[in-house]
Amino acid sequence: MQQFNTLEVQKKNYVGWIILNRPDKYNAFNEEMMAEIKDALSYFKNDKDVKVVSFKGTGKTFASGADIADLQKMTSLDALFPSMQPLYDLIYNYEKPTIAAIQGYAFGGGMELAAACDIRVATNNVKFGLPECKLGVMPGAGGTQRIVRLLGEAKVKELVFLGDVLDAHQAKQLGFVSEVVSQDELDETVLALAGKILERGSLALRVSKLAIQRSSDIPLEVGLLLENALQSFLFSTEDKQEGVAAFLEKRKPNFTGV
Repeated sequence: MQQFNTLEVQKKNYVGWIILNRPDKYNAFNEEMMAEIKDALSYFKNDKDVKVVSFKGTGKTFASGADIADLQKMTSLDALFPSMQPLYDLIYNYEKPTIAAIQGYAFGGGMELAAACDIRVATNNVKFGLPECKLGVMPGAGGTQRIVRLLGEAKVKELVFLGDVLDAHQAKQLGFVSEVVSQDELDETVLALAGKILERGSLALRVSKLAIQRSSDIPLEVGLLLENALQSFLFSTEDKQEGVAAFLEKRKPNFTGV
C-alpha cells in the first residue's frame, strides 16, 4: 500500500477505512486529499478481502468540504470543471458498499460526502449544515441534488437559505442517518453493520445498488425493466445457486461474487 499524506488508510475485519487526516484544517479537502481518496478507493476496489469501505475523520470534525485557501484561488473555469463533484460521484457509484462514520461537524462538502455514502452512522454530537451561501457560493458537490433526494426540497432549502443546522437525532428522524451512537461506539457500530452486509451476496448488493440509485432518474416502467434484467442476470450466477442451497440446507452461504 502506498503512503498517504492526508489520509490514514487501514483494513479491519473486511472493512477498508479511509480516514481524513487534516485535523488542523478541519479535514478540509484540497487537491492532494482528493487524489489520495481516489487512490485509496482504487486500492480497496482491487482488494478481495475488503467488502465494505468506511469514511471517517480525525479530530473533532468528520469533514468540512473545500479548503477555503483553495476556494479563494478558484475561478469560474475551476467551478465549471470541479474536482470534488466527480470524486463524490465515484463514491456514490462505488461497487462496494460504503459507510460514513460521522463525528463532530459535517458541514458543506462534509455533509455532501456523507450523502454520497450508502449508509450513515453519526455520533450524538454531530452537526450537519450547508453554509456555502455565506461565502457567496452554493453547495456544489451534491448538496442541491443528492441531499435533496435524501431529505426533500423543503428541508434542504432551510439548510441552504436559512443556515439551519441538523443535529444527529434530527438527521436520524429525517432518515439521513441510520444510527446515532456515542463516540466510543462508532467503530464498533460500523463493524456490526459491515457484518450484516457480509451476510449478503456481494454481486446481488452491487446490482441492487445500481437499480436503487437509478430509480429516481428514470420512469417507473423503465426501472422495472432494469430490475427484471438485473434479476435475470443474478439467476445465472453461482451466488444465486449457493444462496438458495444454503437456505434449504439451513447453513450460512459462502458467496464468491460470481
